[in-house]
Amino acid sequence: MAIAPGLLETGDVTNQPLTDKENRQMGKDYILKNVRLETGFVYEGEEVVHTETGLFTVSVSNGKIKSISANTPNDSRALDAKGWLMLPAFKDMHIHLDKTFYGGPWQARRPRTGGVKGMIALEQQILPEMLRTSTERAEKLIELLQSKGSSFARSHVNIEPTSKLQSLKNLQKALENKKDGFETELVAFPQHGVFYTDSAPYLKEAAQMDIDFIGGVDPFSIDGSIEKTLDFAVQLALDHNKGIDLHLHESGESGLKTVEYLIQKVNENPVLKKKTFISHAFVLGKLEKPKQEEIAAQLGDANIGIVSTIPFGGLVMPIPVLYKHNVTVLTGNDSIVDHWSTWGSGSVLQKASLMAQLYGYSTEFLLSRSLKLATANVLPLDDKGVQQWPKTGDAADMVLVDASCSAEAVSRISPVKSLISKGNVVWGGLGSEV
Repeated sequence: MAIAPGLLETGDVTNQPLTDKENRQMGKDYILKNVRLETGFVYEGEEVVHTETGLFTVSVSNGKIKSISANTPNDSRALDAKGWLMLPAFKDMHIHLDKTFYGGPWQARRPRTGGVKGMIALEQQILPEMLRTSTERAEKLIELLQSKGSSFARSHVNIEPTSKLQSLKNLQKALENKKDGFETELVAFPQHGVFYTDSAPYLKEAAQMDIDFIGGVDPFSIDGSIEKTLDFAVQLALDHNKGIDLHLHESGESGLKTVEYLIQKVNENPVLKKKTFISHAFVLGKLEKPKQEEIAAQLGDANIGIVSTIPFGGLVMPIPVLYKHNVTVLTGNDSIVDHWSTWGSGSVLQKASLMAQLYGYSTEFLLSRSLKLATANVLPLDDKGVQQWPKTGDAADMVLVDASCSAEAVSRISPVKSLISKGNVVWGGLGSEV
């Protein structure tokens, strides 16, 4: 077995084993043995045909990786990772933690009429009741994400006249209760339109609170004006040093004009580069290939990312084209079980697998690259097979899966065995020597 240069490091492996309760506390030191890490690629000619791995001992201290050293299988003081593959913890980059049926009685989606405006009318009816249990259900939903390997989410949270700021406040309680094992970015999301239901005053107030992005939804079809809505969002983001994450479902001319106008606004305000995202962006899947290439190049130049929920069926997003032009592509579950959809599994590894299927990424190399969709673009090996994760000093955010390598994990959607967030074992089991 070839060892990647710099992977083995000298470290202290004298710590005592921890009980499960101790292991879940912040600031504790512990050792993991029998940790499988990727070390390089095996080639036949120029083709990657296999991924090399080895077993290592990983020391964790104060929420960070303290050292990576030769495996010590007989160390009774270490927690046993049982040969499971360690990968970067997954990240769900588009979800709505604040409004879900998950954790309550099963409810299928109701018949949908009137498009997004029809759904707005439905939400205005059901949100007051949903708010009564939203904190508890958000916690249950976080636990589902953890069980699927995610220690981080970007959550959109309703800010509109029906919920006002209550949905945000309820979610913040859930996040405080889960803070030792789960991190978030929050998007102030005017689900009912910025001006259609006069959400602007509440968004201005939310922008002064602990949120990270200003959101939006279908400026033309909901608010009737692309420019007015995006000008408001951009100025609010600039005034409060926030990013932008816009829901865009519109797939026709208005969708394209919205993308083009947002590109223009970001280029006019370079501080928003790398901080601006378009969620869904279904219009990109409807464009002819030359226009896809043109818009993808413009998105790449403006450092605007796309957050795709990887739709399937009649609409296949041009993700390979986006990658070609260095556009940041992220994914998330969006809905798990709610009034919008009941198909969410909670697994972004499943999203990565679906993407690989859609685009024929079936080789060892392409499957291994597809993992980045689940990890928000962190991979154990670079494109040359050089080990780049984990390193000493990295945050101890990692998932253990029952797979031989990341390519298999993506292809088979391998089961998650344990999740470690900020050094805390927050889901699954790790045992001492038996």
